[in-house]
Amino acid sequence: MLSACLEFLGLGLCVLGSLLVMIACGLPMWKVTAFIDSNIVVAQTIWDGLWMSCVVQSTGQMQCKMHDSVLALTQDLQTARALTVIAAVLGVAGLTVTIAGAQCTNCIKEECVKAKVVNAGGVVYIISGIFVLIPLCWMANNIIVDFYNPQVPPSKKREIGAAIYIGWAATALLLSGGTLLCCSCPRGNKTSYPIKYAPSMNGEFDKKHYV
Repeated sequence: MLSACLEFLGLGLCVLGSLLVMIACGLPMWKVTAFIDSNIVVAQTIWDGLWMSCVVQSTGQMQCKMHDSVLALTQDLQTARALTVIAAVLGVAGLTVTIAGAQCTNCIKEECVKAKVVNAGGVVYIISGIFVLIPLCWMANNIIVDFYNPQVPPSKKREIGAAIYIGWAATALLLSGGTLLCCSCPRGNKTSYPIKYAPSMNGEFDKKHYV
């Protein structure tokens, strides 16, 4: 019963984390305009994302433009785009593997094999969380370094956007859920084989085998 609860809780956390990864991947708010010095009163806000850049006017009007070339992007954006897509695909694969080995399904008959499949799904989710965490920390570090770099003009400085915070939350859910799935394996019970008694010479079982 405890293993089934851990399995259900871990799968729920992992599914929620995978959804947040997809949301963070699609949002354009990875880097946002930093309001410092002379930029404290501006007529527009700039958002930089993995797939597009958006300009939000003070009137509420927003214009977005897709990135023209992948090679023209910075190295951190290229890496973040690739790893987040891989993480989203791993999330779908982990869901398929975990459901196949879940205790509530009959895709696999043997209990020991089902436990190993669920553990494999947990490992897939943990790898997915690591793939998301790497570009998030890399990009956040670049944003902070550029923010405190005096050689970078204030108009070029950016702050950490909402998509990165969502990605960090997704990473925490994926790592936690994957760990629960790896720990949800029930303790294997030793297989007890029935004792076969050899009949005695007169065709009756030996009485010493009976308690």
